[in-house]
Amino acid sequence: MRVFQIEGDWGIDNLKLSVRPEPEPGPGEVLVQMKASSLNYRDLVVPDRGYGSHTGTLPLIPVSDGVGEVTAVGLGVRRVVPGDRVCPTFFQNWTGGEPNLERLTGSLGGPIDGTMSEYMCLPEEGVVKVPSHLSDVEAATLPCAALTAWSALTTCSTTKPGDRVLVQGCGGVALFAVTFAKLLGAHVTVISSSDERIERVKAFGADATVNYRAVPEWAKATREITGGRGYDLIFELGGEKTLPQSLRCIRPGGTVAMIGILSGSTMATSLGLIITRQVRLQGVTVGHRDGFEAMLLAIDQHQVKPLVDRVFAFEELKEAMAYLKSGAQFGKVCIASRH
Repeated sequence: MRVFQIEGDWGIDNLKLSVRPEPEPGPGEVLVQMKASSLNYRDLVVPDRGYGSHTGTLPLIPVSDGVGEVTAVGLGVRRVVPGDRVCPTFFQNWTGGEPNLERLTGSLGGPIDGTMSEYMCLPEEGVVKVPSHLSDVEAATLPCAALTAWSALTTCSTTKPGDRVLVQGCGGVALFAVTFAKLLGAHVTVISSSDERIERVKAFGADATVNYRAVPEWAKATREITGGRGYDLIFELGGEKTLPQSLRCIRPGGTVAMIGILSGSTMATSLGLIITRQVRLQGVTVGHRDGFEAMLLAIDQHQVKPLVDRVFAFEELKEAMAYLKSGAQFGKVCIASRH
């Protein structure tokens, strides 16, 4: 079977189209013929061994998100049957409960081989069935970006109708955050550096927007949107350069969901704003299978359709990664069927 794998040494130049034997499912395992994948920022970091020893060993098949069809099952499998469409879970060992080291280190696309393969053999506990109204590329967008947004809203906080939610940017997690926050009845503010993207995200459902290039002190502007009350939940995707302003517009007792560090990983802000106002800094790293299945129920109930920006062919993985790195996309960047 064809695979993309990092081989020989780390680095994007060593990401190559290769061949591996087709796997066979053992007891408790399922064989999945992969149909589509989607890219996340994480997939740009893995080829350079950006997660250190937790990145895995070579050769490594990259990319965390995908969808496929079950073609065979091993002895004792009960969760799925041949013909089911499934997504592999990002954390293969985290079905539910609190995170721990074992649950957080068993991730697809590094250290476990990822979805850029014609077939995957996975434990039955590591797959979930996807709603029938989604296309393959739409379903492939769900395991990381969608679940991260869902976890921030429902597992790591308790978003309810009337809550005020602030989302930074218009990336994959951000757009899912807008979708799910609106579904839960929240008022959503989005900050972006692009007027064009602001118009698109308004059409996508955002209630209020701020261009942070035009208004560098966006914390003041966003507090005005909430009538001075502040936000109940902020999707903190920037990190170093955005966190200080997030702390100035979160309400007392609110939650800042720490998801990304796109502007830097050092924390340089007034800790007093956290302590004296009892603000919660909550790290969010995707989520568990139970949360994934709860999210899929909501997606099915409300017929949610993920936004796909562009679809590349299997052989065009490097081109897809370059496009994601450019930041030109509005929606998910996907890899089409191999068959």
